[in-house]
Amino acid sequence: MISTGESLSNPHPQNNLLHHLQQTSESLQTKGHPREATTLTDVLAICTQSPELGGLGLSTTDELTPEQQSEIQFLASAWLESLNSADRSKSPLTPLSSRPRGQRAMTLSEKIFAVHDIQRRGCVAPGELICVDVDWVIASEASWAGMETTYTRLGQPGIFRNDRFWLVGDHVVDPRFNALPKVRALIDASERARRVFKMTDYQGMNYTILHTEFYRERAQPGMLVVGSDSHTCSSGALGCLAIGLGAADVTLPLVTGETWFKVPESVSIRLVGSPRPGIGGKDVILYILQQLKRNTVASERIVEFTGPGVKYLSSDARFAICNMTAEFGGITGLFVPDEETHAFVQGRRLPRHKQDSVYLKPDEDAHYAETCEIDLGEVRSFLSRYPRPDDVVPVADHEDMELDGCFIGACTTTEEDLILAALVLEQGFLQGLKPVRKGKRKVVPGSMPILRRLRELGLIELYEDAGFEIGVPGCSYCVGMSADQAGPGEVWLSSQNRNFENRMGRGSIGHLSSAATVAASSFGMKLRDPHDLLSAIDTQRWESLRRFRAASSVNSVVYVEPNGSDSQHLETPLSLESSQTVSTGGITHNATFTTQTLTGRIQRLGDFIDTDALAPAEFLMDMNTNEASGQHCLQYTHPDFRHRARQGFNIVVAGQAFGCGSSREQAVMALLGTGIQCIIAKSFTFIFQRNMPNLGLLGIVLQDESFYDVALDGRDISIDFVTNVFSVGGRNFAFRLSRMEKALFEHGGVASAFRRFGKRLFEVMAVERGLGGRDRAKVVQSGGAAGLEW
Repeated sequence: MISTGESLSNPHPQNNLLHHLQQTSESLQTKGHPREATTLTDVLAICTQSPELGGLGLSTTDELTPEQQSEIQFLASAWLESLNSADRSKSPLTPLSSRPRGQRAMTLSEKIFAVHDIQRRGCVAPGELICVDVDWVIASEASWAGMETTYTRLGQPGIFRNDRFWLVGDHVVDPRFNALPKVRALIDASERARRVFKMTDYQGMNYTILHTEFYRERAQPGMLVVGSDSHTCSSGALGCLAIGLGAADVTLPLVTGETWFKVPESVSIRLVGSPRPGIGGKDVILYILQQLKRNTVASERIVEFTGPGVKYLSSDARFAICNMTAEFGGITGLFVPDEETHAFVQGRRLPRHKQDSVYLKPDEDAHYAETCEIDLGEVRSFLSRYPRPDDVVPVADHEDMELDGCFIGACTTTEEDLILAALVLEQGFLQGLKPVRKGKRKVVPGSMPILRRLRELGLIELYEDAGFEIGVPGCSYCVGMSADQAGPGEVWLSSQNRNFENRMGRGSIGHLSSAATVAASSFGMKLRDPHDLLSAIDTQRWESLRRFRAASSVNSVVYVEPNGSDSQHLETPLSLESSQTVSTGGITHNATFTTQTLTGRIQRLGDFIDTDALAPAEFLMDMNTNEASGQHCLQYTHPDFRHRARQGFNIVVAGQAFGCGSSREQAVMALLGTGIQCIIAKSFTFIFQRNMPNLGLLGIVLQDESFYDVALDGRDISIDFVTNVFSVGGRNFAFRLSRMEKALFEHGGVASAFRRFGKRLFEVMAVERGLGGRDRAKVVQSGGAAGLEW
C-alpha cells in the first residue's frame, strides 16, 4: 500500500493496468488502428464506470489488487477477441434510399427480415421460409441451464459472437437464496459461460431483469434479436425485431449466428387520439387486451403498432406495450422507430450501442392481415382479473377490493412507471393518506441503474415511507420461483404481466394493473383508482423526471430500404408438403418418420393450456430430464393427466393457443416425460410450436371442427404418416406438417440435426426450400454439410 504523498506525486501507480490501457489505446489510434483503439477505450469506460452502472468502479489512480488486474486483463482480452468475432459476421448490404421499382410493399417486420435474410434478396413475403443473421442472443440464468445442456449435446462448438450474447441472472437468483445448491449451480453455470465464451458484457446476478438493460442500453432499431424468454418482444419498442424462442432453439443461433423463420403475417394496431395525463403503456396494453382479447388477431402474427397516437407514447410506454404483446398472443410487438427512439438510443453511455441503428418503416401500401384501431383517449386505469390477462375492467368497477399484497416490479414495469408510482405515493402523503399495517408491499426496480436514479431523485424514500420493501433487480413475485412467493389464498395486486394460476405462488390470486394503481391501492390495502392522485401531480415535474434523455434534433432520423443482391423475388410461398428425398454424403433415404403409423387413445384438454401449468415454476430447477419434468406436468390444473398418460391416453387433443405463456421448453419435456407422443390442437403459440420439433415432440395443427366433434376423450386414434391422415370415430381427417417441422422431428430434434449437418444446418434447410433449381444446385455442389438436397 502506498502513502497519500506517494499517490499525489505519482498519480498512476506502476501496477495500474488502466493507465497502461489508456496509453496503448492512444498509441494504437496514432498508428492507424482505430478499431483496436476504440475497443480499449470501451474497456476503460467499463472499468471506470460505477458498479451500479455495470462497471468495475476503478480509477487510473488506484493501487489495483491482483484480482482487479486479472479482471481488467480478462476484459481487454475478451473485447479484443470481439473484433475477430465481429469479422465473422456477414456484412449487411448498404441500405437503399428508396424502395426499388417493382418491389412488393413490405411491413416493418418484413423489412427487418429482408435486411437479415442471408440470401440478401432485399424482399421477403409471409409464408416464405428464410434463414436469417441474428444480431443478439439473450438469456437468463434459468434458461441458460437448458441452453448449456443443448450446447454440450452439440459438442461445445464455441459461440458465434462473444460480444453479442447477453446473459443475465434474474429469474431464480436472490441474495437470500443464492447459497442454496440448486441456485448456486445456476450461478456457476453462468459464470462458466462468461469465462469459456470470453463474454464482453456480463454483470452477474441481480444487476438487471433480462429485458430491462438490454432495451435501455443495447437493442437498436433494425436489429434482429432472439432470446430464450417469451418477453424478448419488449425491445420492439425501439423498432427492433425481438423474438422469444425456446432454450434449444436459441442455442443454435448462439453457435451459428443464424436461425430460420417462416415469415409471419403482420397485423396493424392503429393508435389514435392521445392518452390522459398519467396513463402509460401498461394501461394501454390492458385496454388492447380488453378490446381485442388474447390469441385472436395477434395469434401467430407480428403486431405492429402504428398510427398518429404513437407520438404521444414514450419509449418506456412502448416497451410496456411490446412486453405484453406476449400476453396478447403475438409473436412480437414492434413500433416504428422515430425521433423519440433516436433520442432514447443517443442517450446511451457507450457509443458502440448507438452506431448500428437502421431506421425502417412500413410502406404505405403494405399489406396487413388485419388492421384494428385503438383510441388512446379511451384508456383509463384498468384491472386485469385473475387468472386471465384479457379479463380487463376499469379499476373503478372493483374499488375497495381487499388485498393481501401489493407488488410493483417485473420486466413490464419501466423506470417511467416506477417514477410515476412514487409520485402517486407522494400525493397520497400530501393528501393525508397513511399506509395501514395490513399486508405486504414490495417494489423491485428493473435494474441497478434504475435503482440508482430513483435514489438520486429521492423517490426511494417515498416507497420506504409507504411501507414498501426495496428488492434487488429480478423477476421476484412475477415468476414465483425464488424467495418471493405469494401465499395460498392471498390476493395480490401487481404491476407484472401475467396472472395465470399459481404464477405468483401456489394457490395465490394475482390481479394486474399499472404501477400507479398499485401505489394508490397500497395505502389502505384496498383497490383504488389512482385518478385523483394522478391529477394532482405537477405535470411539468413529471415530464422533466421521465424525459431525462436529450431531445433529438429535427429530422435526425433518416429512413432507408432493404437492399438486395438479386432483384428477382420468389412470389410463391413455401409449400407445406412434406414428402421429400434426402441426399447427403452419397446416402439416400426417405425423410419420413421411423414409425409409419402411430396409434393411441385421446386425452382431451381445452383452450389456453399454458406452460406455467405444464411445467410449474416451483419445480423448474429440477426439470433436467424429460422424466423429471413429467413428474409435475399439469399436476395443479389437471391432476389425473399424468396417470392417464401412463395408462395409454397418449395423444392429446386440445383447443386454441396450446402452450401459451412462458417460453420454458420444460413444458415440452414434461409432456414427453409423461409418455405423450403427439399433440393435436386448433392452434399452438409460436414458441411452443417451435419447441416441439426442436425437442422431438410431434405437434399437429388441425382446425377442422368436425374432427373435434368425433375426437372424444378416450377414443382410439391412428395417425398415418404416409398418407397424412388421422383415423378416429370411423372417419378420416387429412393433416399437414411443414417440411422443417417434419425434418427436425425425423432427426430427433435440433441438437442431433446439428451434429449431422453442422453450423450450416439452417442455411441448408432454409435455402433448399426457399429457392429454385439454379440456387439449389449451388448449395448442393458446394460440398460438406451443404450437400443436403431436399
